[in-house]
Amino acid sequence: MEVIGKVKLIGEVQTFGTGGFRKRELVVTTDEQYPQMIMIEFVQDKTDLLNNYKVGQDVKVSINLRGREWINPEGVAKYFNAIQGWRIEGLSQGSSAPSAAPVQKFEAASSVSDEEPDDLPF
Repeated sequence: MEVIGKVKLIGEVQTFGTGGFRKRELVVTTDEQYPQMIMIEFVQDKTDLLNNYKVGQDVKVSINLRGREWINPEGVAKYFNAIQGWRIEGLSQGSSAPSAAPVQKFEAASSVSDEEPDDLPF
């Protein structure tokens, strides 16, 4: 899955626990009738992917949706979702969609006549 939009915010790298789990948040504003501000988290070695990007830059982010279950002390299940980025690429200003390949022109048919046999099976 992909999210295309403009970088609104790039957070600092956060480190958690004794194992050194790293997380960095990116907020992308989509360009649609009702723009959405999507928070995408990059974890572990993927946090470094954000080093070369700036606020205001147009980007395309490849994402995975993650979900997990947590049972609280009362035994009730709670569910959490996360959007995790695994690739990011800059887009040139104003082009969020790839351009179509050029259409090739066919060579004009040489003399065609109605007298030629029709060898089509239908």
